[in-house]
Amino acid sequence: MKHPDTALHAGATPASRSTRLPSYLNGAEPGPWAMFLEQLDRVEPHLGDLARWTDTLRRPKRTLVVDVPVRMDDGRIEHFEGFRVHHNLSRGPGKGGVRFHHAVNLSEVMALAGWMTIKNAAVNLPYGGAKGGVRVDPAQLSRSELERLTRRYTSELGDLIGPDRDIPAPDVGTNDQVMAWMMDTFAINHGTTHTGVVTGKPISMGGSLGRRDATGRGCFVVAREAMKRLQREMKDARVAIQGFGNVGNASARVFHDEGARIVAIQDIHGTLFNGAGIDPHALLRHLTVDGGAWTDFPHAELIPSDQFWAVDCDVMVPAALEGQITRDNATRIRARLIVEGANGPTTPEAEDILHDQGCTVLPDVLANAGGVTVSYFEWVQNATSFFWTEQDIHARLDRVLSEAFDSIWRSAQDKQVNLRTATFITACSRVLEARALRGLYP
Repeated sequence: MKHPDTALHAGATPASRSTRLPSYLNGAEPGPWAMFLEQLDRVEPHLGDLARWTDTLRRPKRTLVVDVPVRMDDGRIEHFEGFRVHHNLSRGPGKGGVRFHHAVNLSEVMALAGWMTIKNAAVNLPYGGAKGGVRVDPAQLSRSELERLTRRYTSELGDLIGPDRDIPAPDVGTNDQVMAWMMDTFAINHGTTHTGVVTGKPISMGGSLGRRDATGRGCFVVAREAMKRLQREMKDARVAIQGFGNVGNASARVFHDEGARIVAIQDIHGTLFNGAGIDPHALLRHLTVDGGAWTDFPHAELIPSDQFWAVDCDVMVPAALEGQITRDNATRIRARLIVEGANGPTTPEAEDILHDQGCTVLPDVLANAGGVTVSYFEWVQNATSFFWTEQDIHARLDRVLSEAFDSIWRSAQDKQVNLRTATFITACSRVLEARALRGLYP
């Protein structure tokens, strides 16, 4: 029997769905974009009269694929594939990160842009969805090569980006230094400095306090609100975190500081486990100050990485890459709450399995919205040249995410759907109402 959220509207036959796939994607292997389309199929029956506009969400407004030639330190010329996608701009300028990763492809960037449309609308930010990336392993580049790559990629985007058009931010493989290069390149090419052209910048260049840890902090805020509704205590709750990059690292520290017990942390170097709790601050010092390795951290044991999914915990935070929780490992998960710190870490099929097991999934389009929320704060501060304290940032972030969660939780209860579908209902309704009101030109 199909999960109740999988029902399609009457006109959405398998044949009609196949025609929605753009010709420039591989129909046999459509990649992450197919996951986004399936999520839209699940929400469409709940959109009422606005459903007639849903196909605008199945067709990105604009896709750009560029060649990024870079002169390497040894004099060779290497060529890299660059992407930028504007998914939907009905509610405002595009907003979304830039990813430097060896597996970046157009389908992934399209899906990430689509999720940004949903994410921005879910927390009611005045943005559309966008995303970008370069297919490169940044760890293989020198600092000067990385700078040249960033500047050439930014130049190739031309007039696509701008403080009132599309505002990039850091994502996987990028950071505040990359944003500084992007901002400077834009300024050189346009003859004027606009600090609001990117967010996630260094503080000295107009960045916002609290931005670096915002996504991880946001994961905690929505998890705290969910635990209240599930009548569970956050204090001493057992938490397992996949990924110790920016999001996983910040999540671990905030959960730990608020009284939770981090029992497992996994990254590409292995899985650390300590039932009594891992201090993420101590782990960070071990890696960055003491010069230690992941595998010789003295306050946890290494366990086989495939055992991570079976760790006995209350909360699990997948904060690595998409497609991590699948039908093959979902049945092993013992957590009662999944908080999606990464984008698209749970496949729709796996989410149905988790639901049947009584596990609540906080979807990425809500759970990791802290980053774009504080990016919005940064954009507003740049526009006004008035900057807030870090305490102000934390308080405003908490309020925005708590209010968004409360509205979505009530919608899920009223409509008897899971939280992802409820989030998509809220977000799609806002986007499609704006699309309908704007009409078609000409």
